[in-house]
Amino acid sequence: MVTVAPDHSEPEPFDFDGEVRSLVLDTAPRLFAVVQEFALDDGWRDAEVAAWGMAYEDGRADVTSVDGRRRFSLPSPDRAMRHFALLEGVTARLVWLTPSRAATFDPAEAA
Repeated sequence: MVTVAPDHSEPEPFDFDGEVRSLVLDTAPRLFAVVQEFALDDGWRDAEVAAWGMAYEDGRADVTSVDGRRRFSLPSPDRAMRHFALLEGVTARLVWLTPSRAATFDPAEAA
C-alpha cells in the first residue's frame, strides 16, 4: 500500500513592494545630459554638462539647465540641443545614461 501525503503547500505571498518597484522601473523616463562642446583657438575642444533631461515614452522631454535657470518642456529630446548651441563655436549633443534595473524605497541606497 502506498501512502501519499496531502499537498499542504501554500501559494507564495504576494510581494506588493516588488510589484511597485517593477512598475517604477518599467515606466521610468530615460535620463540624458545635454553636453556643450566648445572649439578652442588652439584646435583643442572642451566640454561641459549644460543640462539634464528626462525623455518619456511618448517622445517628449523635460530639460533643466545645471544652474537651474532654464527649464524646457519639449516635443523631443533632440530639441534641447538647439537651446544649448546658440553661441558661435558651441555645439551640443545628448549623452544617454544607461537605464538602471534597480529600485529601492530607501534614499540612502539610491545614492
